[in-house]
Amino acid sequence: MLDIVSTPSLAHRARHALLLQPALPQPGGGNTLQRWRALARLGAEDLCLAKVLEAHYDAAAILQDLGAPAPVDGTLWAVWAAEGPACTVRADPSNRLHGDKPWCSGSMFVDAALVTVRVPDAVQLYSVAAADWQSLDADPWPAVGMAGIRSTTVRFNSALAQAVGGRDAYLQRPGFWHGGAGIAAVWFGAATALAERMQAACAEGLRARLLGKVDLVLAPAAALLRELAVKIDQAPDLPHREDVVRVRSVVERAASEVLDLAGRALGPAPMCMDATHAQRWADLTVFLRQSHADKDWAWLGAQRALQEGPWSL
Repeated sequence: MLDIVSTPSLAHRARHALLLQPALPQPGGGNTLQRWRALARLGAEDLCLAKVLEAHYDAAAILQDLGAPAPVDGTLWAVWAAEGPACTVRADPSNRLHGDKPWCSGSMFVDAALVTVRVPDAVQLYSVAAADWQSLDADPWPAVGMAGIRSTTVRFNSALAQAVGGRDAYLQRPGFWHGGAGIAAVWFGAATALAERMQAACAEGLRARLLGKVDLVLAPAAALLRELAVKIDQAPDLPHREDVVRVRSVVERAASEVLDLAGRALGPAPMCMDATHAQRWADLTVFLRQSHADKDWAWLGAQRALQEGPWSL
């Protein structure tokens, strides 16, 4: 059996990492690529750790975007924006939250969270301290992938909260899309770690062909990430939604292909006998499903259909 990272160990590692790097450059602040490189390094190191820290850095960026106070030094934050039938959270007039929020990663060890709440015809963001929610430990998580950071349901029972920004401000800020590209940087980092595991075994013959195919998907993905970082820094007040959707989709496809090519090139041995490789493999398979996949492709195709010469050099 693999040694799955325990929640206390992951929490300790995340807090230690924050001491070493308490902040990342703000998206659109002139150093977006440096931010994404840091996220990619985290993705290559450990996707569970990357998920915790990316969420914290995203929370800090959101708070800055919306003119709210930054997280207190040493505190660890999360962002919980999952919706769907299982989400029953509502806010009363006194800014107290009631109901359940699913898919809350890190709920058992973060200090505070930014939580989306559906209100009539809009979404309102709230900040909530950990003392004001209950993690429902009974939530099942049979998957091996991302088992080091189970995403549980959180229950709010008249939880004291503070509104952050106005109605829909969380969704309407350009940083909403900029942050989505940051997730792609994490996927990219994990895919490169799998690809690097192939290098020694793929110097010649058919295996070299497989490594060549890896290069054919990772190099364009890297180029698009670098290009988008420049665009965001040059025009930070624009969401760059089309570019973000394209980058996320290209990186998701590249990472999925690397998963396949690494399996073809290396065979079952490392997936069965190399705990780090096997865990990264399983984690990335689950983490990639944070992509909107075909929905994003359909939206992007609809935009392209309305444009004249959308692929001109």
